[in-house]
Amino acid sequence: MPYTRTVPMGVGATRAFVAEVAALAGVDASALLDGTDDAARTRLPWYSRSVDSTYLTGKRVFVFGDATHAIAAARVAVDELGFTLVGLGTYSREFARDVRAAAERHGLEALVTDDYLAVERAIAAAAPELVLGTQMERHIAKRLGIACAVISTPIHVQDVPARYSPVYGFEGANVLFDSWVHPLMMGLEEHLLHMFRDDFEFHDGAGASHLGRRTVSSIATEPEATNTATIDAASLGAIADATVAVEDDDASVLVERSTADGTPTWEPAAESELRKIPFFVRGKARRNTERYAGERGLATISLETLYDAKAHHGR
Repeated sequence: MPYTRTVPMGVGATRAFVAEVAALAGVDASALLDGTDDAARTRLPWYSRSVDSTYLTGKRVFVFGDATHAIAAARVAVDELGFTLVGLGTYSREFARDVRAAAERHGLEALVTDDYLAVERAIAAAAPELVLGTQMERHIAKRLGIACAVISTPIHVQDVPARYSPVYGFEGANVLFDSWVHPLMMGLEEHLLHMFRDDFEFHDGAGASHLGRRTVSSIATEPEATNTATIDAASLGAIADATVAVEDDDASVLVERSTADGTPTWEPAAESELRKIPFFVRGKARRNTERYAGERGLATISLETLYDAKAHHGR
């Protein structure tokens, strides 16, 4: 008996699914496939022309979960939302071959494991800005201060993706867009925290509410930069043109990461100066500076290194 093999998750896959079903059933689905049918309306064309598209394009995303959902989510993230896939994995070992093939198409090595600590290490190493995973990855993302959306089981009752809305088909594609983009747009709260950091109700130690109860106690004790020069926002484009990395505001975590993977350690003055950069490009500036220092064999990033990196990428 003929059967379908396409998972209709995302606009492109839904169109492929409709064409597959129509071919098996011997019916004409041209009205649905050419977009003239109301059921085929999607917000994707609007999104591609919007300012949000410009802001979100290239965002680094790590996908982990049930094999079917993980493969489909990776395709939607890359092909339809313009994200950069930095990790793909599953706990479904029976589908390991499929996931490995999908990861290879994206130029990655798949992570197939049911060890949540291995997943946490992989996410921390990939430094994404969005995690699409299970309830466990949601907890991991909160600990790491990364935005997250739940895409597959195991899940908590509050995170059931299809509780009120579809996740498949054309309307489901709109639901995916909303549920995945929302955690990233919530990052604007961090920008407000930065703007009002001197207010008694807003401070660096508060953190953003959507990232969990994560405090940054080390910031208050950091010495101020001895160099009063600042980096203006207009000149950040040059230093912020590399792959986006999640920002790690906790100095203790930064030092731990530096000693563990060879990443250069930031001097307090340089770290303090880096915090003057708006949050939405600070991660890029950090990554570019660390790459600049690493290429030159520098184990420590000073204020001078930060400015040298800015000048280097500004050429």
